[in-house]
Amino acid sequence: MGFTIMMNQLIEFSINHWEMVAVFFAILITLIFVEQKGGAQGVTPAVATTLMNNEEAVVVDIRTEKEFNAGHITGALSIPATKMKDNLHRLEKHKDAPIILVCKSGVTAGASAKDLKKQGYSKVYKMQGGIAEWQSSNLPLIKG
Repeated sequence: MGFTIMMNQLIEFSINHWEMVAVFFAILITLIFVEQKGGAQGVTPAVATTLMNNEEAVVVDIRTEKEFNAGHITGALSIPATKMKDNLHRLEKHKDAPIILVCKSGVTAGASAKDLKKQGYSKVYKMQGGIAEWQSSNLPLIKG
């Protein structure tokens, strides 16, 4: 009985506010398209840890240097997203290894992943939830 009432309310809301519903779906479709086009698969902190331990994945922290120094994943390279193209030479020796991009919240890593894919890096991943998710999973960060 409750489900039917809720569905009726949802339908009524959708009819009365069709513009908002249309905008919501447009944003949702755009978000899905952008995420798929970026080409980088998202990985959880647990999967990232497995890649680091078993496949010698390289963690690239794309946050600012100040944010990196405040706390980062052990062994991570600091290459801010704004300087990625100028620092590709630092990743050249890791071209065949998995590369995990880490940003603040998992939102901005897609653009850097796209750039790396264009340069021939095939195993590019982005950390879902970024460094915030890493911390909330109670995984260690080092400073400096």
